[in-house]
Amino acid sequence: MAQSADHIDSFFDVLRVELAFYIGCLNLAETLAPWNEPVCFPTPAPASERLFSTRGLYDVCLALTMQRRVVGNDVQANDKDLVIITGANQGGKSTFLRSVGLAQMMMECGMFVAAEAYEGSVCQGLFTHYKREEDATMTSGKLDEELGRMSAIANRLVPNAMVLFNESFAATNEREGSEIARQITRALVERRVRVLFVTHLYNFAHSWFGSTM
Repeated sequence: MAQSADHIDSFFDVLRVELAFYIGCLNLAETLAPWNEPVCFPTPAPASERLFSTRGLYDVCLALTMQRRVVGNDVQANDKDLVIITGANQGGKSTFLRSVGLAQMMMECGMFVAAEAYEGSVCQGLFTHYKREEDATMTSGKLDEELGRMSAIANRLVPNAMVLFNESFAATNEREGSEIARQITRALVERRVRVLFVTHLYNFAHSWFGSTM
């Protein structure tokens, strides 16, 4: 009897945790509804495919912070391993990158996605490499710190993973930063790792213009 009771208690403990996830999803949908923010159930594709197409994709965290409807983005990047996003400051590049990461995570959790429509390939690991503010406790330079984090990510990467870069490797001059970013990106793409890269490095972005990757 004691073993049966423990088994039933364990079952309800697990059930409570799993139901909490779904209740959280419902609460999120109900919170977004008054602002007329669209949500949709995504269309997932195998990791080996390269499917990334969306309409009205937005950053759900920004909508929750602003407490109003925010502007979404349309993207058509099927059959692409590399997407580079560049442009003026305060143009929404980092927000767009965050919206992609959130949508990918939400899709792979079985949730709805913050978009009017979303089709995407699942990935074998989702990684982020964002620039960090200056840290007085660092024992080395900012570029060394960025490269160290990149090395840690590279050790865990497998084909069909996804890496989101946000203004990475900009702690040095334009020429060196562009060359570092170019070599790392090329190595990742050659290993069938999907890359989305927000950058102000013009030489890096221009070197990929017209690429079929």
